[in-house]
Amino acid sequence: MTDQNAPPRTESNRPAGWENANWSAKQPAPPADARPVSGFERFIGGSPAMVAVRLLVVSLVVGAILMWLDIRPYEVFHAIERFFYRLSRLGFAAVREIIDYVIVGALIVIPVWFVLRLFNSRR
Repeated sequence: MTDQNAPPRTESNRPAGWENANWSAKQPAPPADARPVSGFERFIGGSPAMVAVRLLVVSLVVGAILMWLDIRPYEVFHAIERFFYRLSRLGFAAVREIIDYVIVGALIVIPVWFVLRLFNSRR
């Protein structure tokens, strides 16, 4: 707690070791050479070149894991095709299968999302 009647801190009455502390509530100004970020860059998460490099690296890692698990790209496309075919043939019974698909997908997506949020919180 701070004392409401205490005088504001100045250079002369700062405790030892706190010479470089910023006692004001103002945010530091951005550097003069910082370029403005466009809405598109903010949407994709950075410059297009850096996002492309990150996506390339993540695609390489995910592809290597899928190949190690013996899951081939054409098998994924055929599974998607079979899913939509079976969905059209099942009618209303497909709702149960969609829920199963959502649960299985969430078993992968939610832990990955959580790990990514943990890494992003350290910034």
